[in-house]
Amino acid sequence: MNALAPHPATHAINHVLRAAPEALERVRRHAGRTVAFHVGPATFAFTAQTTGEVEPAVRGAAHDVDVRISPILAARLGAGDKSALDAVEMRGDPDVAADVAFLMRHLEWDAEEDLSRVVGDVAAHRIAAAARTLRAWTGQAALRLGQGAAEYWTEESPLIASRVKVEAFAREVAELAAAIDALEARIAKLA
Repeated sequence: MNALAPHPATHAINHVLRAAPEALERVRRHAGRTVAFHVGPATFAFTAQTTGEVEPAVRGAAHDVDVRISPILAARLGAGDKSALDAVEMRGDPDVAADVAFLMRHLEWDAEEDLSRVVGDVAAHRIAAAARTLRAWTGQAALRLGQGAAEYWTEESPLIASRVKVEAFAREVAELAAAIDALEARIAKLA
């Protein structure tokens, strides 16, 4: 699926880019290059502009970098789990991919600053603090839910093998392979 990114997404990305001159410079270096973000079945492709902003990619444009994010990984990223970035899969031009990875790690929307223009500094600070608290709570709730599910599926209803069981199985396979090799060597001597 090669869908164009909706205008609001492009507008939001450019808003965040404009607030960070270093980010604009990193995007500007790759003017004309296209990066596609595949999140589950949806694809959002953007082409870097000479201004340092992005525009929706032209349908059918070749992708210089493909970024694949599973829906579960997207949920972790949405909950603020920066360690989830280690599991993001990127393929394509290494220079473009390095800058995309840098921006994904370091570029953040300063919602409190934007909110302060509408409701004032004090209210914006309080709303942002409440949002951070909620985000931390949802992140921890998601982590606990995932840990509980993993424990259930490995211990109670073994749908997934635990790391210890997989390592033991691999060790037993290696021992069996060594025994087979030894047996073949003995048979070769007798023949």
